[in-house]
Amino acid sequence: METCSNRSIFQNIRSRELNGFRVRKRPCFADDDSSRFTRIGAFDYGLEEDVSPPMALSFCKTSKNAHILAVTGEDGYVCLYNTRVNFPSSSTSAENAEKARKCEWLAHDNAVFDLCWIKIKVWDSQERKCLFALTGHTGSVKSISAHPSNHDIIVSGSRDGSFALWDLRSFKSTRAHPNTFEYYHILRTIKTVQGAHMSSSVKTRGRNSKAASMSVTSVLYMKDEVSIATAGAVDSVIKFWDTRNLKAPITQACSHDKPSGKSERSYGISSLSQDKNGVYISASCMDSRIYLFNVLQLEKGPVKSFEGCDIGTFFVKSKLSPDAGHILSGSSDGSAYVWQVNKPHADPIKLEGHEGEVTAVDWYVGCYYA
Repeated sequence: METCSNRSIFQNIRSRELNGFRVRKRPCFADDDSSRFTRIGAFDYGLEEDVSPPMALSFCKTSKNAHILAVTGEDGYVCLYNTRVNFPSSSTSAENAEKARKCEWLAHDNAVFDLCWIKIKVWDSQERKCLFALTGHTGSVKSISAHPSNHDIIVSGSRDGSFALWDLRSFKSTRAHPNTFEYYHILRTIKTVQGAHMSSSVKTRGRNSKAASMSVTSVLYMKDEVSIATAGAVDSVIKFWDTRNLKAPITQACSHDKPSGKSERSYGISSLSQDKNGVYISASCMDSRIYLFNVLQLEKGPVKSFEGCDIGTFFVKSKLSPDAGHILSGSSDGSAYVWQVNKPHADPIKLEGHEGEVTAVDWYVGCYYA
């Protein structure tokens, strides 16, 4: 029998589609029924009076602790919240934060743009101490993603235009933290691809201009456990790479749909996500549309597109639900939006309540969201 590591993403997913999925069918919520969306609580992110906008969030991926929400932001802190606590309607968001917060620690001395849960953690959330430092990027790290089954393997994308692979088992040295004096392992990349999304028309008009144009904004380890999807700030191209040979992408997908009445300019992608079976990929584009691709039909372009939100910055992300039935997105207008995948032309459900730009979103296993 052919093993997964010897099969391409297309062979692997095609086999799974032909043989069928053993997935229990259950709807997340009723069709077009916004009344079923109820805000169960709100809490501030930040410590005491130093409240700051969150940059990334993620629910824990184990069934036992799936209610634990990790949030991080521009202050460099990682905070863990228990979302099962009762949030009285009379409580303020600051009081709710104090009640729900389990722990927090300073992970970096500057902004943290992404985080993910893995079984062998780079940060030990119990002890709140650093275990590994992954060094090698020369620009800020914009996105990270763990291997679907081997959580020792991590891919990261950076503002320096590269994406890199890391193996947590390959550390070669240790270093003492300057504040705590606790030792942690230093890791170097096992593979790095430079200029993954640099446009041929990019000119060296200045350091900031060049870096913004070549930035890798999102990385995604595919469910076939061999391939990686990457996207950048320069255009709406998604590139797919075989980790066994990273000399060039094996294929790519692009949105050929242009918004009517707008110039033929290139739009970057702020985030990528996939369903739990790896059949579909969603891409949040800076033209304020979210495009859905079938991994088996990448050459056909997006199979559906969704609009209604305002993706005004690269901080606004979206997430495809695990069952591929819905898409949840943040927005620069202060609301979150939910679309039914099978009704792309219907108006999305608008979820209000935030006072500023909604940046990071995630699905809970029970189809709640944050």
